[in-house]
Amino acid sequence: MPEERRDAQSYDSKDPSNRQSIACLAPWSHRSGRLSFHPIANKDTRALVTLLPLPTVPWQITGNHWLSLPCIHPADASIHAIGMLHRAARSAIEYAGAADFLAGTGQALARPTLEVNGVRHELSDVPIAWERALGWIPTFTCSIGDLILRGTIFAPYGRDADVSGAVYALSIENRASSDAAVSVTLAGMLGHRQLRVRTPRRFDDAAVVSVGSSGAVLLEGSAPPGLASVAIVADGDSTTEVDTDRYAIRRSVSVAAKSREQIAFYLAVGPERDGAEATVTVLRRRGWRDLLSATRDALQSLEQSTGNEAIDRLINRNLLFAYFYGVGRALDDAQYYLVRTRAPWNGRGVTVRDWDALMWTIPAVQLADPPLARELLLRMCELHGYAPGRGVHYLDGTLFEPGFALEGVASYPLAADRYIRDTGDDRIVDEPALADTLYLAAEDLDTRRDKRVPLYSTEVSPSGVPAAHPFTLHANAAVAQALDVLKRTLDEETARNLEDPEAVRAAITRHFVVDAAGKSTFASAIDLAGGTSVLDDPAASAFWLPLYEAASRQDSTYRRTVKAIDVTPQSLTQQCARLMGPDGAAVLQWLRRAPLDSGWAAEIVDAEGRAAMNGADASLSGLLAWTAWYAVNALGERP
Repeated sequence: MPEERRDAQSYDSKDPSNRQSIACLAPWSHRSGRLSFHPIANKDTRALVTLLPLPTVPWQITGNHWLSLPCIHPADASIHAIGMLHRAARSAIEYAGAADFLAGTGQALARPTLEVNGVRHELSDVPIAWERALGWIPTFTCSIGDLILRGTIFAPYGRDADVSGAVYALSIENRASSDAAVSVTLAGMLGHRQLRVRTPRRFDDAAVVSVGSSGAVLLEGSAPPGLASVAIVADGDSTTEVDTDRYAIRRSVSVAAKSREQIAFYLAVGPERDGAEATVTVLRRRGWRDLLSATRDALQSLEQSTGNEAIDRLINRNLLFAYFYGVGRALDDAQYYLVRTRAPWNGRGVTVRDWDALMWTIPAVQLADPPLARELLLRMCELHGYAPGRGVHYLDGTLFEPGFALEGVASYPLAADRYIRDTGDDRIVDEPALADTLYLAAEDLDTRRDKRVPLYSTEVSPSGVPAAHPFTLHANAAVAQALDVLKRTLDEETARNLEDPEAVRAAITRHFVVDAAGKSTFASAIDLAGGTSVLDDPAASAFWLPLYEAASRQDSTYRRTVKAIDVTPQSLTQQCARLMGPDGAAVLQWLRRAPLDSGWAAEIVDAEGRAAMNGADASLSGLLAWTAWYAVNALGERP
């Protein structure tokens, strides 16, 4: 079992204080044990934002690019749901024990139980201490009489371990003076299957549980062709029982006195039953020890270090979450796709906006895995570059919600430039997908330029909220830097016809600077006809100006502008933006202590940094990881 331990916590299902603390995590969370949607209308902009409350259970989370395990119950170490991406369905596919799996009260998809010398024991009957190996692998320890049970739940990752599956490994240590006969049963129910883009839709065919030719338990739908199937098998001799939509796999061992035995169960997914069964057979053949070793080595290679243990923990926890839950591989074509998040309690679902993918998720991936970042950048160009900035898309590039965001157009050259600067790989501009997208971005920018003034108009902000006025500060700052990149990247004739970036920056200073009590500050949006707005958009905050070289951190107009912004914690995006400003050190200190959503980013937080709504936001976790890293390593901030 792994030695690396982090983020220890304990969970006792009998302790009332646990229920109280869980309830405090989700003040808007449930009625009658069911989660509900909370659409919030902004009357000023007529935008509709779907926010979901946090689940009442502080789920343990893990996964790899193929398979997400977002709902591992801390009370009994049961798995309540798993998720996959499916390109043809343009959605996530989720299998669960019950329809209300987020509440954690129904049947589990896979629950372990022990029988010791003929006496059955549920893990919910004893306190469980949880830790996370390498910040990503949930491990637990509990005592049952003279037995010490240690469990590890992981999705294999790394060289020769990139498999669409997961492993549930148990180590049983007998501290008694006599041998113990132990039977471990992994049992569960396939009670619910759903498709989810943003809202869940249940499959209408019946669930079927059967035994395959290899002896593996198969979970699938009754109507062919199915979109996904699951196979589960033990690592050695076992007995299996199935009944309609239920199964149980029992593995028995004798644990000698003062010794230990280890047992594992393998779970694999595939687009149909034969593929799932073949994959789980490979998992069993490779063995959980080698798979765990490869996974640990691969995760260690992704870790970042700033010299501050608390900040490193914040960065690496969110980096890994963005890495695996903002990026996924589809079951049916094995290609990578970027999504907002694969966690089922976030209202933005598995849709994607190019700004979020290119400026939030990919920079975090790039810190840890530049080759994958390169592949993802080109993948974004292939799928979404045909219409940069046009709105929100399904994972496969199909338009989901129209709404032109100027930042979306700028994000392609900005992301390409950041990749080249960080890796030195300037050959990427020769890739046809990126080259074509950059030319399209240049054309789109030209069509959005005002006829009289070198400023550019937009329809919505990066969050999708309609802009208060057509010309926004954040968008034009991003465009100015994008033009810098395009002038260095495109052919000489095209570059010559592009607007001068310095002319855009000069126009920003000339038109966006307004008088406030006799002192100059930046407006957030203007209409070039006298209309201005000074309300800071959290997703497009003035705090970002130094990052785009539109103003220095010491500029007096910039400092007066950001000083006037209400920075009461609510939007975590805005708190990330504040790391670029004069209070970066204080924000790092706040982030270091913020509970967030069990440590992961949430769209809406309270003053203490506790997640309130749209938790487990993978793209935002990427932004949090990258900005914290940048604040320490590039700006020299210290908490």
